[in-house]
Amino acid sequence: MDEDETTPRATRRSGAHGESSPIRYDSSAPPTPAPLPEVPGSSSSALFVREALSEPRSGARTTRGDIHSDFWGSNAERRRRMMVGADGMPVPGSEAPTFSNMDPGTSDADALGGRDNMVVWGTNISLADTAYAFNDFLRNFQRRYRLIKEGELRAEEVLPEDDPAMQKEYMDMLRMMLEFGVTALNLDMRNLKAYPPTMKLWYQLQQFPEEIIPIVDTVIKDVMIDLAGLKMHEERQRILAMHNAREQRESSAMPVPSSDAPDTPAVGPALAAVPDVVSEVSDKRYMVRPFGLDHTINLRELNPGDMDKLVSVKGLVIRTTPIIPDMKNAFFKCAVCNHAIVVDLDRGKIAEPTACPRPGCNSPNAMQIVHNRSAFSDKQVIKLQETPDSVPDGQTPHSVSLCVYDELVDVCKAGDRVEITGIFKSNAVRVNPRMRTVKNIFKTYVDGVHIQKVDKRRMGIDTSTMEEELANQVAGEVREVRKISEEEEARIKATAARPDVYDLLSRSLAPSIYEMDDVKKGILLQLFGGTNKSFEKGGSPKYRGDINVLLCGDPSTAKSQLLQYVHKIAPRGVYTSGKGSSAVGLTAYVTRDPETRQLVLESGALVLSDGGVCCIDEFDKMSESTRSVLHEVMEQQTVSIAKAGIITTLNARTSILASANPIGSKYNPNLPVPANIDLPPTLLSRFDLVYLVLDRIDEASDRRLARHMVSMYLEDTPENASALEIVPVEFLTAYISYARQHIQPRLTEPASIALVDAYVAMRALGADVRSAERRITATTRQLESMVRLSEAHAKMRLSPIVEASDVEEAVRLIKSAIKQAATDARTGLIDMGLLTEGGSALERRRKGDLKAAVLGLLDDMLRGGAVGVVRVADVVRRLSEGESGGSVEGQEVLEVLRALELEGQVQLAGEGARRTVRRLTGVV
Repeated sequence: MDEDETTPRATRRSGAHGESSPIRYDSSAPPTPAPLPEVPGSSSSALFVREALSEPRSGARTTRGDIHSDFWGSNAERRRRMMVGADGMPVPGSEAPTFSNMDPGTSDADALGGRDNMVVWGTNISLADTAYAFNDFLRNFQRRYRLIKEGELRAEEVLPEDDPAMQKEYMDMLRMMLEFGVTALNLDMRNLKAYPPTMKLWYQLQQFPEEIIPIVDTVIKDVMIDLAGLKMHEERQRILAMHNAREQRESSAMPVPSSDAPDTPAVGPALAAVPDVVSEVSDKRYMVRPFGLDHTINLRELNPGDMDKLVSVKGLVIRTTPIIPDMKNAFFKCAVCNHAIVVDLDRGKIAEPTACPRPGCNSPNAMQIVHNRSAFSDKQVIKLQETPDSVPDGQTPHSVSLCVYDELVDVCKAGDRVEITGIFKSNAVRVNPRMRTVKNIFKTYVDGVHIQKVDKRRMGIDTSTMEEELANQVAGEVREVRKISEEEEARIKATAARPDVYDLLSRSLAPSIYEMDDVKKGILLQLFGGTNKSFEKGGSPKYRGDINVLLCGDPSTAKSQLLQYVHKIAPRGVYTSGKGSSAVGLTAYVTRDPETRQLVLESGALVLSDGGVCCIDEFDKMSESTRSVLHEVMEQQTVSIAKAGIITTLNARTSILASANPIGSKYNPNLPVPANIDLPPTLLSRFDLVYLVLDRIDEASDRRLARHMVSMYLEDTPENASALEIVPVEFLTAYISYARQHIQPRLTEPASIALVDAYVAMRALGADVRSAERRITATTRQLESMVRLSEAHAKMRLSPIVEASDVEEAVRLIKSAIKQAATDARTGLIDMGLLTEGGSALERRRKGDLKAAVLGLLDDMLRGGAVGVVRVADVVRRLSEGESGGSVEGQEVLEVLRALELEGQVQLAGEGARRTVRRLTGVV
C-alpha cells in the first residue's frame, strides 16, 4: 500500500478518543464530582483500583473499543456469588450476598479488614483481589518461573542475581514503555500461568475477559504512575546532588570579595524544569493485550460455550473494511432550551433521551444529537477465513468477522496469516431494521485484543518489496518480518561462511524430491529474490526484484510437489490451479458486501500474494483470457481494475512459480523448444527461468530414482538425505528471512562487465544464421533476469556486493534451464542423448572438465602437428595417457564432442573407427 493510499490510524492521534470539532463548549449539564486523585503507590493495597472502579467518570466505562463490559450496569443486590478455588476452577459455594461467606483461603478478605468488596457480577471474583494479584505479578515475575513450569529448571535450584532468568521481566518492559511512550503491554498468558500467585487470575482472565481486562489496565496505569514518580524523584535528586557538589566546591575555594564572587545558579528553576512525567502518564490510556493461550481453536470449532470468553484462532485475512467511526459517547442538545447532556455507550447501545432532563423544560422528543461534539474511536471489520491447510477434506472453509479497534486498525491486510486473540461475541439480528423484533439465531463475531503474525516454518516478507509501510506497525506484536534470535543469527553466519553453502541449501529444499539440482537452485534463488530498485533521476517506475520461474516438462517429474513445498514455506503464498482459476479470481472481483450491500472489491490470488510467492499449477490448462492478466502483474507488479464504477490499481508484488506440461502433455523431441512450450513470447520472456524438466529413459538414472522412491517407504529419511547433510526447514526459512531482511547487494564493476559480456554472447547465439529462428533468443528482460539472479546469489552468500562469480552462476542457470547446451543450433531441436537431467552435480562437473581437456588437447595437437583433422581414437588415447591418469571411455568422449559440435567449436565427420574431429575455433 503506497503512502498516499494509507488510511488514518488511531495511533497517530493523541488521547483516547478525538472529537471532531476543535472548539470545546462547556456542558450545561449539572457538574459532576471531581475524580479522586490518583495517588502513586496505592496499587500495593488495591485501594486505588477499588476507588477508581467504584465511581467511574463519564466515559470511563468505554475506555477500550474492544471491551464492552456490562459490569457497570450491575449492583450488589443482583450479584450471585460463585466460589472459585485456588486453581481458578469454580467450586460449589453459598448464594448468600455477604462478603463474609467467601472462602478465606481464596480471597484477601482478611487483608481488607472485612470491608465490603466489589465483585464481578455472577461470580465471587473480587476486583481488589484481582488487582492485588496482577500488581504482584508485574512487580515480581521473573523468567525462572517460566523455566520451572516448562521443566527446564528445578524449583530448588538457586540462580545468581545477575542471571537473565532472575530479572523482573515486566518491570523492565514497563520502564521501556515509559521511556518510549508506548501504551500497550503484550501479556503472555503462559507467564501468568507459570507464576503461582496468578494461577487463579490466569483462569479468570480467560473466562471473564470483559471484566478482568479493565482491572488490569488500571493496575498497569497505577504502576506506570509509580515509575513516573520514581523517575521524577531520581531526576530531582540528581539536580540537587549536582547543586550541592557545586556549592561544596565553591565553599572550599579561596575566599574572594563578595563583589567578585560568581553568581550561583538557583536550584529552584532547575527543579521546576523537570518534566512532569506523572501528569503525562495520567493523561494516557494503558492497555493490556493478552496472547499465548494454551490452545488455538479452529474457526469451525467455535461454539456457544465460548461466548464472552477469551479465545485464540488462526486464519487467513480475506478482506478488510475501511475505518469505521465507532461512537463511544453521544452529545445531545435540547432543541427548546439548548440543555446539553452526554450519554455513554452501554453494551453497544446509546440510550437516546426521550425528553429533556432539565427541570422546567421536560420537552418530549426534543433532544437532538450533535455529531461533532460526540466522541468516536476507530473500528475496522476483518473477514477471517480458515487457512487451506486446516480445512477438512471435502468441506468449504469457514469464516468469521473480526472487529479490531484503535491501535489494531490497519495492522493486517488481505493475504496475511494471523493468530488472533480475542473475545467471542454474539449479537442479535433484527427481523426488520425498523422493528425491535429479533431473530432467534444470533450473529457471532470476535472482538480482537491481540494480533500476531508469526510462523517458524514460513519465511518473513521481503522488506524491500513491502517498503516501509510495515515499519511503524508495532501494536499487537505484529511480525511481518520473522524475528531471528541471536543464536540463529550466529548459526546463519557460520553456515554462510561454508564453501558449500549453495549446494547445502539447494539440497535442503524439498529433500524428498530426487536430484533436480539446477531446478532447486533456481527456486532457491527465487525465494531469496533480487533487490528492488527505484531510479528517481529518470522518473521511471520501480524495477522489480522478484524472480518468476516456469517449470515446463513431462508428467511425473515432481513439478507439482515442488510447488506444494514452496507454498508451505513461502510468505503470504497462495496456491491455485490453472483450470480452476479465472481472470478475476487471479486479480480482483467485485461483489456485494453482506453487511452494507454496497459493491466492494475482493482480492484475488495474485493480490493476496503481495509480498510472497504465488504458485500456479497446470499453467498450460489456463485459458488465454486468464493468462493475459499476468502480463501486467509479472512486469509492473500491479493490477489495474476498472469495473462496476470502481477504478483503482492494486499492488501485486509477488513472485510467480508456475508449472505446465508441453503440447500433448509430453515433450516432443522432434519439435523445437518454443513449439513445445506453446506460450506467447510476450509471456515467456517475463519468466526469468524457464526450466525444461524432461524425462529421459536411462537405465542408470532410472535405477537410482527407483531406489530413492522405495527408500522413502522403508524409512522416514530419504536415501539421498541420509547420506548428505541437509538443514531443517525451520533453519532454512530463518536463513532466507535473514538474508531478505538484512542483505541488499549492489553490483560491482567486474560484475557489470561480466553481465554485459554474457548478454552479448547470448544475443549472438540467438542471431545464428543456422538457427532459422528456432532458438529462444535473449531480450533485455533476460539481462534484467541475470541481474536479479546475480543479486539473489550474492544475497544467498550474505554478501553486500555482487561479484563476477555470482554472474557466472546466473548465466549457467539460465542456459541450463532452457537446455541451451543440448540444443542443435541448426535445427533448434534438443538432442535427448545429451541431457544430464538424471546426473548429479559431480557428473556435470566431470563432463565440464572433460570438455575443457578435449579442447585443450585439440589445440595442442593442431599447434604441434599442424594438421587440420584429428582422429577421435587418438583423442581418446591421448586423454587416457594424460597426467590426470585414469581411464576415459570412448562413448563419454564422443558425447562431449557432440556437445562441442552443437556449440560450434568442433566438427565431426565419418563413422566408427574412421571418425575424425576438426577444431573450428582456437589456436592453430
